[in-house]
Amino acid sequence: MATIDGLPPLREVIQAHDLVAKKQLGQNFLLDLNLTAKIARLAGDLSSCDVLEVGPGPGGLTRGLLAEGARRVLAVEKDPRCMAPLAEIAAAYPGKLEVINGDALEVDALSHLTAPIRIVANLPYNVGTELLIRWLTPKVWPPFWDSLTLMFQKEVAERIVARPRTEHYGRLALLSQWRAEPKIVLHLPPEAFTPAPKVHSAVVHFTRLPEPRFPADEAVLSRITAMAFNQRRKMLRSSLKAMGPDIEERLIAAGIPPTARAEEISLEGFCALAREVAK
Repeated sequence: MATIDGLPPLREVIQAHDLVAKKQLGQNFLLDLNLTAKIARLAGDLSSCDVLEVGPGPGGLTRGLLAEGARRVLAVEKDPRCMAPLAEIAAAYPGKLEVINGDALEVDALSHLTAPIRIVANLPYNVGTELLIRWLTPKVWPPFWDSLTLMFQKEVAERIVARPRTEHYGRLALLSQWRAEPKIVLHLPPEAFTPAPKVHSAVVHFTRLPEPRFPADEAVLSRITAMAFNQRRKMLRSSLKAMGPDIEERLIAAGIPPTARAEEISLEGFCALAREVAK
């Protein structure tokens, strides 16, 4: 297998450090360094950016990011077995790579980074969606990151970019598209990984918007969409009845038929309803 940086091929690294992927950590290693470099390029010009990477494993994507000229990479890895191979990468790129052994859900990564910041990661399957939601829902917008380039299971990627009246449309699509422009930029088959997962994967690139696409109170919008999609087959006048006895009037005022279902309503429509309810 070709190398991009003079370091050993990843299969040799995994064998040398006995890195058997652990299912409980959501690990599926991407070993093709040409592919990891391609993912790094999909994140754009990294030469003037700090990059946050979550779940680097043996460092395939890490090496791609550094080889493509990232100013600096902060890698957060929960598995202590990966510290040794990541240290070897850090030695090959002096001053360019910092590694934290910890849980990305708990680590304060921002204190280790300097703006502008991009997030690029082959996210562990078991925490990918939770991390995405955190990055999309900071207390203050715009967030600390300029863009996200993230790998998910294909089904999750399709939920992120879904449009109304389609199978995958739901809360994740609304949340992702309210404040960012998400686009699927790469599909990967199971055999691209070791071990091969049972599902296909896809890389989604998010460009943050300077402000939300439509005005709405985040807490109200979140509550409405949660109630609407938790009972997505019901008419909105039924699924949202806990919002108040005048919900039908609120729906009509927002331009939404009370008999409509959640999957029929656009992001703009939900934001209009959130503004009506907030009154």
